[in-house]
Amino acid sequence: MAESFAFAIADRVLGKLGSALIQDVGLAWGVKTELEELNDTLSTIRAVLLDAEEKQATSHQLRDWLGKLKDGFYDAEDIVDEFEYEALRQKVVASGSFKTKVCSFFSSPKSLAFNLKMGHRVKKIRRRLDKIAADKSKFNLIEGVANTPVVLSKREMTHSFVRASDVIGRDDDKENIVRLLMQPNDTENVSVIPIVGIGGLGKTTLAKLVYNDERVVGQFSTKMWVCVSDEFDIEKLIKKILKEITKGDESYSDSSMEQLQSHLRNALDGEKFLLVLDDVWNTDREKWLKLKDLLVDGANGSKILVTTRKKSIASIMGTFPMQEIKGLSHEDCLSLFVKCAFMDGEDKQYPTLLKIGDQIVEKCAGVPLAVRSLGSLLYSKRGERDWVSIRDSEIWELEQNEDGIMAALRLSYYDLPYHLKQCFALCSIFPKDCELLSENLILFWTAQGLIQSSGQNVKIEDIGERYINELLSRSFFQDVDRLIPGVYSFKMHDLVHDLATFFSQPECLTLNFHSKDIPKRVLHVTFSDIDWPKEESEALRFLEKLNNKIHTIYFQMENVAPRSKSFVIACVLRFKCIRVLDLTDSSFEALPNSIGSLKHLRHLDLRGNKRIKKLPNSICKLYHLQTLIFSECSELEKLPRDIGSMISLRMLRITTKQRGLFGKEKGLRCLNSLQSLYLVDCLNLEFLSKRMKSLIEIRILVILNCPSLVSLSHSIKLLTALKHLVIGSCEKLESMDGEAEGQEDIQSFGNLQVLQFEDLPRLEALPRWLLHRPTSNTLHHLNISDCPNLRALSKDGLQKLTSLKKLEINDCPELIEICKPKTEEDWQKIAHISEIYFDGQEITSSTNN
Repeated sequence: MAESFAFAIADRVLGKLGSALIQDVGLAWGVKTELEELNDTLSTIRAVLLDAEEKQATSHQLRDWLGKLKDGFYDAEDIVDEFEYEALRQKVVASGSFKTKVCSFFSSPKSLAFNLKMGHRVKKIRRRLDKIAADKSKFNLIEGVANTPVVLSKREMTHSFVRASDVIGRDDDKENIVRLLMQPNDTENVSVIPIVGIGGLGKTTLAKLVYNDERVVGQFSTKMWVCVSDEFDIEKLIKKILKEITKGDESYSDSSMEQLQSHLRNALDGEKFLLVLDDVWNTDREKWLKLKDLLVDGANGSKILVTTRKKSIASIMGTFPMQEIKGLSHEDCLSLFVKCAFMDGEDKQYPTLLKIGDQIVEKCAGVPLAVRSLGSLLYSKRGERDWVSIRDSEIWELEQNEDGIMAALRLSYYDLPYHLKQCFALCSIFPKDCELLSENLILFWTAQGLIQSSGQNVKIEDIGERYINELLSRSFFQDVDRLIPGVYSFKMHDLVHDLATFFSQPECLTLNFHSKDIPKRVLHVTFSDIDWPKEESEALRFLEKLNNKIHTIYFQMENVAPRSKSFVIACVLRFKCIRVLDLTDSSFEALPNSIGSLKHLRHLDLRGNKRIKKLPNSICKLYHLQTLIFSECSELEKLPRDIGSMISLRMLRITTKQRGLFGKEKGLRCLNSLQSLYLVDCLNLEFLSKRMKSLIEIRILVILNCPSLVSLSHSIKLLTALKHLVIGSCEKLESMDGEAEGQEDIQSFGNLQVLQFEDLPRLEALPRWLLHRPTSNTLHHLNISDCPNLRALSKDGLQKLTSLKKLEINDCPELIEICKPKTEEDWQKIAHISEIYFDGQEITSSTNN
């Protein structure tokens, strides 16, 4: 159903054609007329696309027509992007970033040849689209306009979601399961309790309520939560369980199966544990018995809690009777619906809507996911017609299933603005139960061209955040956790993931190296949880089966990634239109020089490669690249010489052996578009040059595990766009102030909102700039963790921080002691802050000390 994206793609290409950059390029390179004619063709076609997308479900011919158009739109976008690339290249050459003496690009023989070639390509794609568009008369299509752009509802994002404390109608189920968990085992050390129910009933939510219950927490010495999902692979499950036990501190990637089994037995020997196996689909009893045999050495009273949709699986695994979860009562469903569809008390103002809502709830058959989805959809709608259209939609009849869940989810999807439909659907490239980070998802969407800035003062990241908030408010994501203000983690329910998969096919597919009958129109490929082929040639032959216009290659599981440079070379040679190349956990020693030929590449991820020692300087020719990640590349010796030439770079994550950064004339300091910089595991890094102040656009700066870092550059305070600053695990760092430079000493960040210090054993005082304007007027959230030598606040405390709303202090025993309410003088220094937490506990003036 990816043909539904035709309007969005056409709209995106038209936006690029109308940009000042492309218009200037067209004029300078003599292709202005050709580009204007292409614009006219696209505009004419776009006018009927919304009607075509609505009618395609009942017409195979219309779907095929839309597919051909969409292919043409993608090719047109590639051409426009090549114009952009050449303009960016010329900008770099003109600035002298590359030490190459060239003639003016516009008058060189190369330029003339390029102009002729590109002009011919524009004419060719326009004629192709005209030919396809000529068939539109066959379908009696009506011209129409798009629905309005996304507008956020008034509701706070954190309230758009039903929290665990708001779960309705599951008290009895929870108490029954807690009671079983507290019971001793009669015959075996380890007992298994299955929770069974159809999708969307809230089995996982119920299991989490039980898992986090104080009685349960006190009952077990070890607790583990593992999502199993579709594939019951014992080796992978053992690794997940061990990762839970060790909290991710140990790596078992190179361990044999025998070693893994030994590690697991030793870890659980004599421990009273609780293991949750969430979303189990395996019906092979032998596989289950093999895993169970590795878990029997736990202490008596150990329990395994299993969630599954299938009673047959519960019978295979369970030693206790299955706990079958039923649908919620109509009253509970209506209560949940009201929470999602109205602000507190607002339902009383709309009795007619409430009556219609009651009828909608009836169609949801007691399934909370369906209720929540439709309630969230209707939150911002107060017109009776909108509510009636949901109640009377023919989709309820088309989706004939017992629970109505897919009908509800489809109604929510169809209500999305056109640009959000593609953003949501492409989330299917990530595996089920994958924890998504808002920042990473925005970067992925941006790389695919799904987020376009509407003006110089509107950041792509801000638009992306609005998209995330809208999808959150409509309950397309769940398990939301705010890491820091503006940065969230969340997951997709597996049924919502199924919905995204349906609407993204055949463009977006999960494959393995044995997949056959691969659709020609596949553009986004994620490799599933399988072992890498023993012979590299097998992987290379598989690449030849794929559409050579692939946009995305993504490896979704740890340690399933290329081991040799030949795979990357093959990708570079074959996939010239690729936008996202994710090579996480790969193990080749060097990138090929040819990587610089990928003109369309926006996102390159090399994190976790422990063997790569250097990046070729040709990588700096990736002028479209927006995201570059080489964190956890522990052997990387230095950054490429001309990294400053990557003028589109917006996010950079670095691990390097270098002692200093920002010192080179054309290095990091030239990245004027950079929004986020992460310096992680830079073990030799001793200083940050004052030249870093040239990063005028940077909004997020994270410095983690840089144990040799002695001081921060004074110029860090001059990063006036910076909003989030995180510094942690820098054991030699004593001061945040740097050396004063005259009057600059009284200046500080102009927009800093979030400040986090963690694991800084030598830090003895808060930085002076913290209490100076404008920081004192902008800071909202201050987190201080594991700084044992920080024994006092400043003389004036934090009273000058008039905008501070949240203060967290963890593992700083002396600082916490003097700040407690019983210490009247020091408490008054922070008492004006609305949220205060010491070691995770909320503190008020009446807190019992």
